[in-house]
Amino acid sequence: IDPLYIAEVTPARFRGELVSWAEVALNVGIVLGFSTELILARLPTGMEWRVMVLLGCIFPTTMMIVIGLNIMPESPRWLVANKRQAEAKQVLERIYPAGYNVDPVVEDIQEALQREELAEKAVGWSMVFHPTPGFRRMLLVGIGTVVAQQAVGIDAIQYYLLDVLDQSGIDSATKRGMVLIFLGLLKLIFAWIGGKLFDGQGRRKLLFTSLLGMMVALLIVALSFFLDSGSSASLTITGLALYISFFSVGMGPGGWLVATEVFSTSIRAKAMSLATFLNRVTATLMASTFLSTANLLGWTGFFLLLCGICLVTLIFLYVFLPETKGRSLEEMSAFF
Repeated sequence: IDPLYIAEVTPARFRGELVSWAEVALNVGIVLGFSTELILARLPTGMEWRVMVLLGCIFPTTMMIVIGLNIMPESPRWLVANKRQAEAKQVLERIYPAGYNVDPVVEDIQEALQREELAEKAVGWSMVFHPTPGFRRMLLVGIGTVVAQQAVGIDAIQYYLLDVLDQSGIDSATKRGMVLIFLGLLKLIFAWIGGKLFDGQGRRKLLFTSLLGMMVALLIVALSFFLDSGSSASLTITGLALYISFFSVGMGPGGWLVATEVFSTSIRAKAMSLATFLNRVTATLMASTFLSTANLLGWTGFFLLLCGICLVTLIFLYVFLPETKGRSLEEMSAFF
């Protein structure tokens, strides 16, 4: 729900950067997890995972109570849709610079909702599963992008990084832990950079660059396993670092950004729910078949397969993805 919420409370010109902060926050958690794993490894056997689970229960819950109840405003689009225009105006006045006239913004939201209200009653799950041509393209682009985000293997590789590093010849647990933290920091840094670049460079350009860079990186990793030489570990780490960096600067935040921008208000909640579900299904399938596929194809073949998936994704986005930079959510609905 966080990319959807951020998109609805953010002015169009800042949406790319701020939606990307959801990915940045996720990567902060990854770095903390990798770092905590290295620290907790010194605890007695059986104690480390209990402490990790306890920290995972306490910290996020506390953050949600402190931030969610005291800072986050309600979505202005939701407020307008529920006939609470005065509250929506107050929220927009908090979001926009002091003195900015938010009345036209409220009017734009009202007009967009009115255009879609005629179809609102008819737009149930049946419209998601049996869409009109306009909705079909929205769903194809939005859902296709978030599914591709996981199909390129990012979560699966993160889950099995220790196995990949072990296969590359790094047999020291401490060294593997340090590499994990290094890769986690790279992912965090480049997710932040991606957020800065999306509104300036546009969605299409950054996503294409991301996928091309990932293809080169995966070829390097595949080559490192093919050579199987004394320097293969360094080559593997280099390839993984490039792969994670290029993913984080484009496909990571960009997948959710595109989905929040292309769905019409009338189907946005349902479409985002379906997109999130399919994203996690894809992640589960990739993770559950990771080792068996690597054993079947060999590590070289497996990373070449991921490279091929990146190529297919690049072609798909080139053909179907419109540039959404600087367009309001209402303009995107009219476009489709």
